[in-house]
Amino acid sequence: MLKFIVDTQLPPRLANFLNQSGADTIHTTHFENGHLLDDASIRKIAIQEDRIIITKDSDFRDYFLLKGSPPNVLLIKTGNISNQDLIDLLKNNFKVIVGLFEKGNNMIVVDQQSVTAY
Repeated sequence: MLKFIVDTQLPPRLANFLNQSGADTIHTTHFENGHLLDDASIRKIAIQEDRIIITKDSDFRDYFLLKGSPPNVLLIKTGNISNQDLIDLLKNNFKVIVGLFEKGNNMIVVDQQSVTAY
């Protein structure tokens, strides 16, 4: 089972959806002052708890490209879309995303047209 941590700028509803889909998922707001967690703290939690970071923040991509993994990253590159459209996007691609992480990919980028693995 994959484990995720959902970054602050994404909705807690996303974590709820992923939990209902069988993933072990927490949102940063799960932590005290979670809405104030910086990127380094989120990376630390992800590494300690073996979680994949789900984010829209390109800083996590940049860190990954410079330092590699861990942590693994699921980068959402949709721009501004409704929470429901975001959940639908991940719902429609969830099996592909899980399969790519299970095959050893460490960063996956999702947008409205594609799922790209690194």
